[in-house]
Amino acid sequence: MQNHLVIMAGGVGSRFWPMSTTECPKQFIDVMGCGRTFIQLTLDRFRGIVPDENVWVVTNEKYRDIVMKQLPQVQPQHILLEPCRRNTAPCIAYVSWRIKQVAPDANLIITPSDHIVTDVIEFQRIIRLALDFTAAHDAILTLGMKPTRPETGYGYIERDKSGDDDVYPVLRFCEKPNLETAKEYIRHSEFYWNSGIFVWNVRTIVNQLKMHAPEVTAVFDSLNPYLGTPSEQEKVNELFPTCPSISIDYAVMEKANDIFVCPADFGWSDVGTWGSLITLSEKDANGNAAIGPRIELHECSNCIVHTTEERRVVIQGLDGYIVAEKDGTLLICRLSEEQRIKDFSAK
Repeated sequence: MQNHLVIMAGGVGSRFWPMSTTECPKQFIDVMGCGRTFIQLTLDRFRGIVPDENVWVVTNEKYRDIVMKQLPQVQPQHILLEPCRRNTAPCIAYVSWRIKQVAPDANLIITPSDHIVTDVIEFQRIIRLALDFTAAHDAILTLGMKPTRPETGYGYIERDKSGDDDVYPVLRFCEKPNLETAKEYIRHSEFYWNSGIFVWNVRTIVNQLKMHAPEVTAVFDSLNPYLGTPSEQEKVNELFPTCPSISIDYAVMEKANDIFVCPADFGWSDVGTWGSLITLSEKDANGNAAIGPRIELHECSNCIVHTTEERRVVIQGLDGYIVAEKDGTLLICRLSEEQRIKDFSAK
């Protein structure tokens, strides 16, 4: 049975402005200052699990050249181009219908392109365990991250108490909670962060989408005769925009039976905000994280500073701020107000 990897790379990362823009979103940027972009790090950690010829990337048509440049090992015909954003259910349906044509028994790993994993060895162990499970069961498996704090920015998964210590039935998916609810969740070992990383057989997800999201699957049934042909992109451009914009969580995960969670603890973050980046970065004695070539901090605390230019940056007297610079734009914003960054970037 073949294993295929699907990297979803169509987001715009608006909460990471000005580093992340619609022209070059965060998945294509070296956010951590390590010499590799998020999407490159994503593919790196699957080395030895999925061969390059079985890697697929779904992205917006405007990012095709960036993907080809940053991931030259991915076959060009495996870079699927969405003409517009329609959330994760149409994205997953598109690539699933495409893979089913060439590998009808394939096991699929679905992963976002902009997450961080610090323990790659443990990550690979969990992925192999998940692939073994879905190879033997007609089931949907999601990875649940062991929570380390009462996080209000993540959805949660509650598992059944019965299981084999590796995989458990899912009782329910929980929306992003308020702080008091998040504190309650982490008091119980049955709750996990919803990572958005899925493992399943291609037949399983196609059947589940047909059952629970017929308005999505009707579009790809219509596209099916054209997939893999010279007419594919033209027909996708015509029909893909008619899909409803809906997440895979709402379309399938909250409706389907036989959903399981594999608890995991491999140093995961979806790096969705500047605040999440500061928790992952190396910090000085005053809690500051500085990512950039020439940053000097004086009498500052609990700040995240990210620069891309070689110019010298000197900051004094800030507490709890984001300072970010890219391509002539400078953002200075309180960390406590970071949810407003999307509004600032739109002006």
